[in-house]
Amino acid sequence: MTTGVQHQPNRSALDRYFHISERGSTVGSEIRAGVVTFFAMAYIVILNPLIIGTTPDVDGNVLGIPQVAAATALAAGVMTIAFGLIARYPFGIAAGLGLNTLVAVTLVASEGLTWPEAMGLVVLDGIVIVLLAVSGFRTAVFRAIPPSMKAAMGVGIGMFIAMIGLVDAGFVRRIPDAAGTTVPVGLGIDGSISSWPTVTFVLGLIICGAMVVRRVRGGLFIGIVATTVIAMIVEALTGSGPSFEDGQPNPGGWSLAVPVIPESFGGLPDLSIVGAVDIVGAFTRIGVLAASLLVFTLVLANFFDAMGTMTALGKQGNLVNEDGVLPDMKKALVVEGFGAIVGGATSSSSATVYADSSAGVADGARTGLANIVTGLLFLLAMFLTPLYEVVPIEAAAPVLVIVGAMMIAQVTDIDWSKFHIALPAFLTIVVMPFTYSIANGIGVGFIAFSVMAVAAGRAKDVHWIMWLVSALFVVFFGMDPIMNAIG
Repeated sequence: MTTGVQHQPNRSALDRYFHISERGSTVGSEIRAGVVTFFAMAYIVILNPLIIGTTPDVDGNVLGIPQVAAATALAAGVMTIAFGLIARYPFGIAAGLGLNTLVAVTLVASEGLTWPEAMGLVVLDGIVIVLLAVSGFRTAVFRAIPPSMKAAMGVGIGMFIAMIGLVDAGFVRRIPDAAGTTVPVGLGIDGSISSWPTVTFVLGLIICGAMVVRRVRGGLFIGIVATTVIAMIVEALTGSGPSFEDGQPNPGGWSLAVPVIPESFGGLPDLSIVGAVDIVGAFTRIGVLAASLLVFTLVLANFFDAMGTMTALGKQGNLVNEDGVLPDMKKALVVEGFGAIVGGATSSSSATVYADSSAGVADGARTGLANIVTGLLFLLAMFLTPLYEVVPIEAAAPVLVIVGAMMIAQVTDIDWSKFHIALPAFLTIVVMPFTYSIANGIGVGFIAFSVMAVAAGRAKDVHWIMWLVSALFVVFFGMDPIMNAIG
């Protein structure tokens, strides 16, 4: 019988470097899946500028939408390629949702920092993350997490990803509190799927689901392309337009990109905000203690957002060992930590491993080669913004829902018969989508795990790192009153 070892000398240098055959993949699968990952993540180039590009700082300066879009694509491209080349895993990196809101709302709007000062704290956050990774502490945290909580993190992220897809597609919508309602979300518009973009999403979900059922190779990629074509036809026939037009909301419009043939195919990116960083300014403006607490908040959110995502993606792609840990984890964590440094240095906010990479993993990505493809497309996006904006989020959102359904399968790894295990796992799972934060879900789950262990008389079974992290999350969740107390 012929073995894989006997064939090893015949493998190409590309195959050997990325372990393509070893992980049961092919060059074609990696390239195709890399494209899928890009389209699942591309919305961040449009969304990130809307979050951090329009908020004025204490001096009245804004970063600007075109500038943030270019910087976001640059940071995502560079870090995704670096992660693929060094860590050799198919996990895309881009400006983290939640982290960018933290920077815009807390650091700039609430604490009164300038954008260079805020980005300086993001760079410091990255330096701390890298040092923690180099020291081996981040790897130790991974190993200290019980298997039930690792499974819960994977399920929770699956729910979170699905929630993102449903909300972005307009299938699930926020209900304004002005009406005094106690129900935070609803189906479509007034309980009905009455917008053409949402109908397009539903059709895309059916197409992608059928592709998975039929086990079509590259099915999710085909689904995105097919749904984009449908979207362009729908827009041509209905003229739905964008969700915001002339500053006014248009509930029946497309969430971000409108699927029309672009007037131009590209242009030179504006990278004027790259390098606009002040490392020490925040400490002189608001004081050493307050600035240090803000760095702590960034570190904790970044640390556990990345940890949960990498754990979930590794399990999804069967890349983890028997302990649920990625081989060469330390190397991967060091590279991921540099994402915050690069994100801060480019003024695009902290870049971290993206849960949406699960779309590419579901389509067959198993190695860093997929990342090279994704990263190159991000770099091209700096010049070809009008071209990739043809793909609406409603065409990519079905993939996120499909992936969420796949990731929730890990729920069987949780022992639901033991409530001191079931409750922390449940809280981890539901808090992630309900608060729109991976880090929040992990924090609540860790605290609950430690408390329930005490209640069950199993306090001595909890690893000391779990106790430490739980205590840190207590501080994290109480950060606002702590900041108010110190003035």
